[in-house]
Amino acid sequence: MNRREFSQLSIGAALGHKFLRGLGQTAPASPSPDPFRLSFMLWALEKQAPFDRCIEIVAAAGYKGVELVGEFYGWSPADTSRIMARMASFGMIFDAMSGVKAGFAVPDQSADFMTQFTAQVGKAKDLQCSKIILLSGKRVDGVSPDAQRQTAIDNLKRADDLASKDKIQIVIEPIDLLENPTIYLSTVADGFEIVRAVGSPNVKVLYDIYHEQRSYGNLIEKLEKNIDLIGLVHIADVPGRHEPGTGEIDYANIYRKLSELSYDHFIAMEYYPTEDPTESLKASRLAIQQAAPAPPPTS
Repeated sequence: MNRREFSQLSIGAALGHKFLRGLGQTAPASPSPDPFRLSFMLWALEKQAPFDRCIEIVAAAGYKGVELVGEFYGWSPADTSRIMARMASFGMIFDAMSGVKAGFAVPDQSADFMTQFTAQVGKAKDLQCSKIILLSGKRVDGVSPDAQRQTAIDNLKRADDLASKDKIQIVIEPIDLLENPTIYLSTVADGFEIVRAVGSPNVKVLYDIYHEQRSYGNLIEKLEKNIDLIGLVHIADVPGRHEPGTGEIDYANIYRKLSELSYDHFIAMEYYPTEDPTESLKASRLAIQQAAPAPPPTS
């Protein structure tokens, strides 16, 4: 993932619940159960606060997961033990991680891809993380799209053979061409085709709503036709990569559709907060609760 430069945080009390209002909602009077498990991709906060403080922010907002982009490669065993204990104290888990630099669709990176992926599986086990996010890498001059597609399928099958032994799921993430003009995999439509060709329930697509909207749109139809192939959903609004409700995407409809389709994996916020981060994450969580209320508990 090509991390964007983090723009300066703007904080204003008047912004408190504008994100809920942007979704046509008001904050509920009392806490409600969450219809989905919620996570936050931590890189979007890390230029604003130290790592441990970022964890506290996500926990204070009531989220159950945190996602990483390779921070763990700098941790000592003592660091890992301390951080895992802190996560447990908040009742949170690391639900997904990325950090493999080699692209799974780049033929001359196949050996490096497997070496790096093997190391990532080891880190995932250390952090009790059950999902690894992978990127395709760039389009290669002189190599046909079909050849790169076959490379992707072959490498993902090899990676799945390794990851499935430890019950670690793989999700492949398309990146929009505005952000990365040379990326091979730029839409979930192609991602679904690759995952179908791999043919493993352990390999799925990360449906990043922000990336898909920027280049292709037609968000809900692709959810409806491929929900069984989606292993993770990422959320940010367009333009700006800010909170849901600040841009053009109708997230209330997205959440309702995911609920109707019985989506049961994590939803991760991956945005730059434009107000106090804890309040922003809380508002995003409450918007989901109102758009797609959790079903009543069974007796």
